[in-house]
Amino acid sequence: MSVTTHVVDDGEKCIAYLSGTGEYANREEHPLPDLLLLDLKMPKANGFDVLKWIRSQPSLSSMRVVVLTSSERIRDINLAYELGANSFLTKPLNFTDFTNTIGVMLKYWLEKSHKPEIKRPPAGSSSLDEQAAPSGEAADR
Repeated sequence: MSVTTHVVDDGEKCIAYLSGTGEYANREEHPLPDLLLLDLKMPKANGFDVLKWIRSQPSLSSMRVVVLTSSERIRDINLAYELGANSFLTKPLNFTDFTNTIGVMLKYWLEKSHKPEIKRPPAGSSSLDEQAAPSGEAADR
């Protein structure tokens, strides 16, 4: 299976990428993902903030989002599902287990599961400021 990945290093860049703003405006270079792997512990905007923003965008609300994080806290698991995560996986510490988990996850989501149609959100919807903070306790940033 061949997979193209696009990586951003903080939550605000994730939202900019998904909304297609700034340096991510060219969709040929920065296409919307078929599957978003979302870490909870990101700088600037945590994974819960990003997930809440995604689910508030009508054009992205059906995007497949897998939380892939180091957290095993039940509060984080519950909140991720409440905010619309499609799956919650804890990163295995062992490298072999990690690569096996990623392989099984990608095979399921990219080969077996059917993807929904998603579109870039309308201009001006790339700000977290428009959204209230998520309820519950968030993972450490």
